[in-house]
Amino acid sequence: MVDCHTTEQKVALYPGSFDPITNGHLDVLERASRMFDRVVIAVLKHPEKKSFLTTQERVSLIKEATKNIKNVSVDSFDGLTVEYARKIGAKFLIRGLRTITDFEYEVQLCQTNQVIASDIETVFLSTRPQHNFISSSIVRELSNHKTDISKFVPKNVVEYLQGDTRKAIK
Repeated sequence: MVDCHTTEQKVALYPGSFDPITNGHLDVLERASRMFDRVVIAVLKHPEKKSFLTTQERVSLIKEATKNIKNVSVDSFDGLTVEYARKIGAKFLIRGLRTITDFEYEVQLCQTNQVIASDIETVFLSTRPQHNFISSSIVRELSNHKTDISKFVPKNVVEYLQGDTRKAIK
């Protein structure tokens, strides 16, 4: 007999570099927040990868951009994503898709995760069409050339990247 009153929280992890977070990332996150009880958006600390922003800068910008989404928390991690998911009690990984290239890479990653962590499911969410072309690398390039990025990223990211307090990043 199934106890219908047992309410285990559905926790999802939305991992990525978010360097910086874009409106496409937020689109996926907002929709995921309606599907799950709790969503942790976590910045992967990748020691071999040269980042545009520090991990702390990315975490701070994401916290500010997501402060009005009540069931979302922000963190950072290193190591395997599935190990971090288990650590926080997440049974679902959120992955955003923009293009066929994203799909091919993400399916390969998903299948690898299924082999090493069959207890964790991957949920793919396609970005809305108006965000399909937005990528963090395009935002970085435009920002370094002092081009308006306000249609691509949250207001706090625009202010941080193009404000007087932010130096141009090489």
